[in-house]
Amino acid sequence: MSYKLEKPYTDKQRADFIVEYNHQQGLNIQETETALYALGAWEVLEDDEVVDNTEAYEQEQAQKERARLDMLNLTKADVLLALYEDKGIKPEDIKQMLADNIPALIKFDYASSYYRGDAVVNTLGLALGYTTEEMDYLFENKTFPSVEPAVLNPKAVADSSVKTVMENDDISDEESEV
Repeated sequence: MSYKLEKPYTDKQRADFIVEYNHQQGLNIQETETALYALGAWEVLEDDEVVDNTEAYEQEQAQKERARLDMLNLTKADVLLALYEDKGIKPEDIKQMLADNIPALIKFDYASSYYRGDAVVNTLGLALGYTTEEMDYLFENKTFPSVEPAVLNPKAVADSSVKTVMENDDISDEESEV
């Protein structure tokens, strides 16, 4: 929804308009020779006329979201654990799948983390039967949509001796608490 303040207007009216519609409502302010406009993100101004640009705006937002998702990354351990928890896929299974594609095998085997936008990640996900949406979900949540996070056995953790770093940076052996 756009708003318009026609000229002539005072400096106070101009300031109040900007505070109301930009600072408080987050609309974009554009000034022409005849008026001051407050426009929604999907609106554009052409020849002093407000034009609904929803389709182009939605396409731009989708491109921005795809770029954001493509920059997400997970550690190798996060990816391997999610694959194992979801379908029982082990690292050896993936290496076997990639045996004929040496560049992909090298990327898979020697990477310490994986980016969602990497072509190898995308291709491997599709080959393993995952949809684009499921792969996006994995990179945002460290698990696939149908997988509940693993629950540690409290007794096994309580029985193990762990090294902890104390506030004064001393390392000591003590029983871990769950």
